Amino acid sequence: MNPFRHRPIGLPALALLLLAVGCSSADGDTSTAVPGPDAKTTALCRNLDKVLPSKVDGESRHDPEPASALTAGWGGPAIILRCGVAQPPKMIDPKVPQGADADAVAGGVNGVDWLMEKRDGGGYRFTTAARSAYVEVTVPAGADTSGALIDLAPAIKKAIPEGIAD
Repeated sequence: MNPFRHRPIGLPALALLLLAVGCSSADGDTSTAVPGPDAKTTALCRNLDKVLPSKVDGESRHDPEPASALTAGWGGPAIILRCGVAQPPKMIDPKVPQGADADAVAGGVNGVDWLMEKRDGGGYRFTTAARSAYVEVTVPAGADTSGALIDLAPAIKKAIPEGIAD
């Protein structure tokens, strides 16, 4: 038997190969789910997108796929911002503000209050509190979380007014 002899590829194998190639990303693009907020929140998020910095924690902006004014990204592995997300359940958990939840901490950075949640596998998810729209920022393991929040605070303060999100 000659192992180098041409063998036809069956249809299921060909389909699997095409699926794998079509789903891979050679340039390291990141994808994320786009939130689906109401019209009022969407308008706030579009305003935020217009004032977001070009660099966060020293990383250049590279938005995730699919393209949307409700999402933004910087660096790789990416710091991802999603505007118009739902209120996180931990935000109403009474253990969090009392400091009794080891995986979630409330706090503020440069005038923006955040709920910080540790993510499985490292990294953190931050969600704004006391703003008219919830803005979520995920920071990968090893990245400077304070640098990301410091860089994003001015844009959030400018575009998302203080208040209670619907």
